[in-house]
Amino acid sequence: MTTTPDLATLTGEYTIDPAHTTIGFTARHAMVTNVKGKFLDFSGTLHLDGTDPAKSTATLDVTMDSIDTGSPDRDGHLKSSDFFKTDEFPKMTFRSTSAESLGGDDYRVTGDLTILGTTRPISIDLEFNGAAKDPFGNERVGFEGKAEIKRSEWGLTWNAALETGGVLVSDKIKLNFDISAIKQA
Repeated sequence: MTTTPDLATLTGEYTIDPAHTTIGFTARHAMVTNVKGKFLDFSGTLHLDGTDPAKSTATLDVTMDSIDTGSPDRDGHLKSSDFFKTDEFPKMTFRSTSAESLGGDDYRVTGDLTILGTTRPISIDLEFNGAAKDPFGNERVGFEGKAEIKRSEWGLTWNAALETGGVLVSDKIKLNFDISAIKQA
């Protein structure tokens, strides 16, 4: 496996590989610790333009019932009407609206994130981790990314007050992405 230094050779259509990708999040719990979770069922595509990164695009569709925080009770609560209302809103989607190079291996993708039927813009900072041909002959690219959102901006407002002050679940949610995508022939 060798890293490809010339981004122009990477131009093309890619499919996100769910077996080697993590779509995760972190929320502050009870003001003292972080709870991490991820989604297990998702699909997405990338159009990479190595010559003009501004022409690159990304899509992501996440099945909300696939949420996994390591606690079945908590996952059930997150799927309920208090949070994601997965019966009514089974998907979370992202559609990019712009992309830009920040220099070096750093990029920013801005787009529309839809949760609970509410669409709002977010920006995701990404680091290009490299490109390689895997042992099966697939051309792969990798990106690592992060973003922060306020869940209340999407109508996710359930909470509980703590005796010691503060709230059970933070409004600020950290999103993290570890993406492996396979170039389409």
